[in-house]
Amino acid sequence: MDIFVESVALGIDAIILIACMRQYYKKKNDLTMIASAPVINLDTNLKKVVKSNPEQKLPYVVLRGTVKALGKPIISTHNPNVSGVIQSLKIKEHVVKRSSTGFWADSERTIQEIQNVMPFALESKGIIVEVREPLAGEYLDMDIISDSFHPTTPTVFDHIWGFFAGIKQKGVQSTEKMLKEGTLLTGVGELVYDDKSLKLQPPATDNCPYYLTTMPIMTLLKKIDNSKHKYSMLCYIFSAVGTVLAALIIRKYFNHKKQLKMDEERKNQMDEERKNRRRLIRNVESLSDNQICVVCKSNPIEMIILPCGHVCLCEDCADDITDLCPICRRNIEMKSVAYVL
Repeated sequence: MDIFVESVALGIDAIILIACMRQYYKKKNDLTMIASAPVINLDTNLKKVVKSNPEQKLPYVVLRGTVKALGKPIISTHNPNVSGVIQSLKIKEHVVKRSSTGFWADSERTIQEIQNVMPFALESKGIIVEVREPLAGEYLDMDIISDSFHPTTPTVFDHIWGFFAGIKQKGVQSTEKMLKEGTLLTGVGELVYDDKSLKLQPPATDNCPYYLTTMPIMTLLKKIDNSKHKYSMLCYIFSAVGTVLAALIIRKYFNHKKQLKMDEERKNQMDEERKNRRRLIRNVESLSDNQICVVCKSNPIEMIILPCGHVCLCEDCADDITDLCPICRRNIEMKSVAYVL
């Protein structure tokens, strides 16, 4: 039964389906948690509210304020007039590679990636909330300060070498992104009062997501909801594909079982017909005693027993004797038709 291709496809489909389902339930949980989280205004009463709670923390809240560096901000590498609190520098190499099929296709790889972080806070109405572990926040979108591409000028030798090596250099892309000071940022996480200051940090519970984004809370909820619907559709699609593949495998399995049953019935029918033909041509009267079956004493010997080699049974009796040879009492491993002259 050849179901290797279908089995591999079903396995891949199951892996993708599980990944999509995990993302779907994660987005669904994120949506529920954020929608139920209280929106906290940064005002003078915030410290009292947090300190009055058990362990001096609010487990899950939504804050919004402007980014303020707690110290000297980071100056942009490409634009000295721009400063911020998070800087991402990435260098990518763009090449053209020859695939195993012989076609050339664009490809890229990251040569270097650097992220610089300056401690910062969210500020509103003079109230400051320090942000901990900002790189752990989801949807942390930053402004692109510089994105430049430096093409490579290949020589004749580079063209020849690239053709035989299967790779040609196109150029290098340098990108700088920054979370600038004064950016209006939404934070979703755990608010604690620690070391005489308010801090926003990743929640202690695993099922609560940590978000830092420039989107307003309603836009964030809409984006998560759209992502949830996307994964829901993917789950339906891969479930349908998996159902079809499983149906094909089951169909092949039952067809295989049916074919085996038909082959077995055909074999049994042919064996029965052969036995009937042998019965019709038996001439017992002309046989000596040593040519008669030792069990029934009526049919001629027709089967050899292995490994002992005794020819002492007719085909009818051989079907019922499966363990020991009736002559030497040795174990029977195999029986075969013997043509006795």
